[in-house]
Amino acid sequence: MKTILVTGATGTLGRQVAERLRTEGADVRGLSRRSPSYAVDLRDGKGLDGVDTIVHCASSPRGGDDRAAGYLIEAAQRAGVPHLVYISIVGVDRVPLGYYTLKHRVERMIEDSGVGATIQRTTQFHDLVLSVVSGASKLPVLPVPAGVSVQPVDSGEVADRLAALALGAPAGRVPDLGGPEVREFSGLAGAYLRATGRRRRVVPVRLAGKAYAGFRGGGHLNLEHAVGTVTFEEFLARRHLRAG
Repeated sequence: MKTILVTGATGTLGRQVAERLRTEGADVRGLSRRSPSYAVDLRDGKGLDGVDTIVHCASSPRGGDDRAAGYLIEAAQRAGVPHLVYISIVGVDRVPLGYYTLKHRVERMIEDSGVGATIQRTTQFHDLVLSVVSGASKLPVLPVPAGVSVQPVDSGEVADRLAALALGAPAGRVPDLGGPEVREFSGLAGAYLRATGRRRRVVPVRLAGKAYAGFRGGGHLNLEHAVGTVTFEEFLARRHLRAG
C-alpha cells in the first residue's frame, strides 16, 4: 500500500484526487491550509517520512507558488520521497500571464530537483469557466473576453488521471489532458444562462496586453490532446444550477 501526500487536499481537484486514491487502497495524507488532517511543516521537512508519492495540487493565483514549491521540493529531498506528481496548465510556456509564468517556473524547479517527477498539464477546468461567467452574470450585462476560446475539461477526469499517475512510477512530462470541445467564451456564457434561466446580454469585450493576445492566439489550447469526454453542458447539468 502506497502512502501518498496530497497538497491542496480540500480544493476542487485535490479533494477528488484524495478520494480516488483512497478508493484504490492508498494511505492518503491530506495537506491543506483548511484541513488539520495531517501535520506537515514543509519548511523543516517534518511529516514526509514514509511518503512514497506527493501529488502537488495546491496553487494560488495570488502568487507564491514557486516559494511553496521550493519548500515542498526541499522537504521531499530531505525525506527521500521518490515521486512528485505536479498538475500544471496547458500554455504556461506560451501565454505571458503572471500565474502561468510561475507554474512554468515550478515545472522547471521540479525537473531540476533530482526528485522523480511526473508533470501533467491540462486545459482550464469547467469549474473555472463557471466561476468566471457566474460572477460576470451579476452585472446587468454579461461581459466576456472577445475572440477568446477555451477547451474546458472536467476536474473529475483530471483527478482520475492524477490518481493513476500517482500510483505509478515517475514518468516525466506526460501527454496533456484537454477537454472535448473548443468553445468561444461567449458560447459558454450562453450555455450558463440557459442552464440557470437567467436573461443577460452577452457582451464581448476587447482587452489589452500580451496575455490577452496569447489567449486570443490559442496558446492555452491543445487540440491534439482533446481526450476529455464531459462537455460544459453536461457539467452544468450535474451541478443542478438555479437562477439567482
